[in-house]
Amino acid sequence: MGAQTKSILTWGLAGAVIVAAAVWWSLRPNGLPAGIVSGNGRIEATEIDIATKTPGRVIEILAHEGDFVKAGDLLARMDSDVLLAQQAEAEAQVRQAENAYLTAKSIVVQRESERLAAQAVVAQRQAELDVARKRLKRSQRLVGEGAIPQQEVDDNRARVLGAEAAVRAAEAQVAAARAGIEASRSQVVQSQSLIEAAKATVARLKADIDDRALKAPRDGRVQYRVAEPGEVLDAGGRVLNMVDLSDVYMTFFLPTEAAGKVALGSEIRLVFDAAPNLVVPAKASFVASVAQFTPKTVETESERLKLMFRVRARIAPELLKQHLEQVKTGLPGMAYVKIDPAAEWPAELAIKLLK
Repeated sequence: MGAQTKSILTWGLAGAVIVAAAVWWSLRPNGLPAGIVSGNGRIEATEIDIATKTPGRVIEILAHEGDFVKAGDLLARMDSDVLLAQQAEAEAQVRQAENAYLTAKSIVVQRESERLAAQAVVAQRQAELDVARKRLKRSQRLVGEGAIPQQEVDDNRARVLGAEAAVRAAEAQVAAARAGIEASRSQVVQSQSLIEAAKATVARLKADIDDRALKAPRDGRVQYRVAEPGEVLDAGGRVLNMVDLSDVYMTFFLPTEAAGKVALGSEIRLVFDAAPNLVVPAKASFVASVAQFTPKTVETESERLKLMFRVRARIAPELLKQHLEQVKTGLPGMAYVKIDPAAEWPAELAIKLLK
């Protein structure tokens, strides 16, 4: 699901009577006191595109234009049959890797047993070699005394050589068993890696399947549908458009002298053309550092005074939550900014909200 930030969300007050321009002019504050300036603008806010992460077909759209939605609400579903099949395949690979892991562990145990048996054979062959050497030593002493023939000494010497060869062969079996153990342990490690890789694939596919369920990233209202069920969309294809009702503000412009005195957090009062009898409180959340409508050359003081700076008046989220149904798009109005903290708001700019 993709999200894009745009501007142009308007504040409207449902139930307020749309009045003619002449009524607004008759009710607007006259002769603003020193320390308060004004500018006209439109309410804006964050616009969010509910979009696909991967290509696919739209199966169902649950939200309708104008619906209020909460963060996490299911808005639309994309086809996920292929991903479900891939997930089943990956889960089978996990089971296969787990079986290979168990087999490798059993082979390690088998190789350990073979090593112990080979070591026992080495001990046996070593004992036989010791006996053969002692016999050879006795026969060599006896042949010198003429007690036994030379042939018996030669036979004992041959037995010693045979016993030594048997010991070396048994030791070779031990070395082979140890090599088999190391190879089997490598198979265990490889099987563990395969299990982890297969589980990671399953997790990725589950995430992709979850992404096929398009959910609201935050509280807001659906503005319009971009796609309809049955349409095939590319990655990033838009399905719905919604607005974030927790971040509503008016953008307006002030001349250089006034903009230079606006501080972040400065008090602002908003009056909308559609409801001139209501006054909405706000605060300055942004003042542009670069002028708008800048002439090509600025050479005189009078020309510098014509420079306009963009200012943003943000409405408190707590206030917005109390009037969600009155938040709409396209409504212009006036912003009145207190640039002198000591200035007093005139009576006509006292806060007036719907009850």
